Amino acid sequence: MSSSSKGTEKMMNVVGHLSELRNRLLVIMIVFVVFFALGFVNLKEIYTFLIKGIDIQLTVMSPGEIIWIYLYISGVIGFIGTIPILAYQLWAYISPGLTSKEKRVSLIYIPTLFILFILGFIFGYIMFINLIFPFLLSLNDGMFNEMFTVEKYFRFMFGITLPFAFLFELPIMVMFLTKLGIITPHFLTKNRKYAYFLLIVIAAFITPPDIVMQIIIAIPLIILYEISVFVSKMVFRKKTYAKSESIS
Repeated sequence: MSSSSKGTEKMMNVVGHLSELRNRLLVIMIVFVVFFALGFVNLKEIYTFLIKGIDIQLTVMSPGEIIWIYLYISGVIGFIGTIPILAYQLWAYISPGLTSKEKRVSLIYIPTLFILFILGFIFGYIMFINLIFPFLLSLNDGMFNEMFTVEKYFRFMFGITLPFAFLFELPIMVMFLTKLGIITPHFLTKNRKYAYFLLIVIAAFITPPDIVMQIIIAIPLIILYEISVFVSKMVFRKKTYAKSESIS
C-alpha cells in the first residue's frame, strides 16, 4: 500500500471518529434539552419540593430573577438527567477498543455512576436542610431581619449539595482507575493523610465556619475515601489474580 493511500485511510479514520463524536455530542445535547424542558414545565413542583424543609419565605428582587430561577433549576435538572446518557455515550465511543469482557464490566459503571450521584445529592440536601442551614439561621439570634432572595438561596444550596453529589462518585472512579492501572491501593494508603486533609478542606469550603460542623461533614467524606481504598484493594487483588492465572 502506498504512503498516499495510507495517509488517506488515516484521514478517513480521523474524520469517522470526529463524525461519531459529533453525533454522540448531539445525542447528549438533545437529552439535556429534553430534561431541561421537563424541569422548566414542572418547575413549580420541583421548587415546592426543594423548599419543603425550610420555614422561610423566599423573595425575588426583580422580574429577571423569576426567569433566572426557571433557567437555573431547569439547567440542574437537565444536567442530572443527562449524566447516565453522557456516561453511556462515552462508553459507546471507547468500547470498540475494549474486549467483550471489558465491555460487560465497564457497562456496569454507568448506572452505578448515576445512583451514587443521586445518593450524594440527597445526602448533601439532607445535610443542608437539617444541619447547615439551621445552624446559619441560629447565628442570627434575632439580630437581623431575615430576607432571602431566590437566586442567592438556590446558588448557596446547590453550591453545597452538588459537591456532595460529585464526591460520592469517588469509589466508582477509584475502581475504574484501579482497573486501568492508573492508581493502586498502595498509592491510596500511602497518601491517606493528604487525602484526609484535602477532604477536610473541601468540607470547610462547603460548610459554615464552625469546626464542629466541618468535622460532621468531613466524616462521611473520609468514610467514602476508606470505601474507595477497600474497593481499590478488591479490584487490584482480582486483577493480580487474573494476571497470574493467565501466566500459569
